[in-house]
Amino acid sequence: MRLSPLTALIAGLVFGFGLLVSGMANPAKVLAFLDLAGAWDPSLALVMAGAIAVGLVGFRVAAGRERTLTGAALTLPTRRDVDRRLVVGGLGFGIGWGLAGFCPGPALVALGAGQGGALVFTVAMLAGMGVFELLESRRGTTDA
Repeated sequence: MRLSPLTALIAGLVFGFGLLVSGMANPAKVLAFLDLAGAWDPSLALVMAGAIAVGLVGFRVAAGRERTLTGAALTLPTRRDVDRRLVVGGLGFGIGWGLAGFCPGPALVALGAGQGGALVFTVAMLAGMGVFELLESRRGTTDA
């Protein structure tokens, strides 16, 4: 079974709509969530808890399968160690999220909604991805 472009489009629209409805594409709401010392808005914690719950169910279901719904081999991550690359990457992600109020998915939704700040963030994100790929190619690894 092959995933059709229409199915992918519908899944993307549902995901984007969920990000808009939850407020994840609104950088002011995200920054208020991250402002623990100020006027903290805990509502995104519920969004994250819901996403984690759905993800846990999805991983449990996937763990019992050998193939995806499209018929491709299903391989789940097996590494569980915390190394320097993971910590530095997590710090970079968190700093970017805290400064801009965007992470990649919501930034693309906000870009589609015409938010100017999302364009700046998306360009910076793509530049960062390019730098990462350049460094990885010089390092001689492809397991990004």
